[in-house]
Amino acid sequence: MAIRNIRTEEDQILRRKSREVTKFDKRLFQLLDDMAETMYAAPGVGLAGVQVGTLKRVAIVDIGDNLIEVINGVVIKTEGTQVEIEGCLSVPDVYGKVERPEKVVVSYLDRDGIQKEVSAEGLLAVALCHEIDHFEGILFRDKVIEYINLEDVEEGQENQQI
Repeated sequence: MAIRNIRTEEDQILRRKSREVTKFDKRLFQLLDDMAETMYAAPGVGLAGVQVGTLKRVAIVDIGDNLIEVINGVVIKTEGTQVEIEGCLSVPDVYGKVERPEKVVVSYLDRDGIQKEVSAEGLLAVALCHEIDHFEGILFRDKVIEYINLEDVEEGQENQQI
């Protein structure tokens, strides 16, 4: 495994749409493993392939329960709304309130190409939506309702960059 460089918002690759994954091979496994190591070292709770310079529809999320590897993920159902403070590893030290669905169902493939679904709410729903936005070249800044000063971010929340 290796820690990869996280691209920041000045890098135009973050605004490009990612391609679907069609090959499930050792290169994909290495990418997923490297992304996990990179995310944990940052520290963050989510990371998309484009954030490490790979235009593939891959993301990882771990809000503290377990690592979810999302390949070709799509939100297939939403319910309600929530406004939470978000940050992004590609937009360091910037936080803002973003409106997202309260609950989501995401359909995706795992590293073995097996179709899965995850039902999520709260931070997990936010993280999944945030990463799937990255697949489309959308940054959380595009959805910020109100920016938050770093001093106003609760202790520990600054480590929950997505």
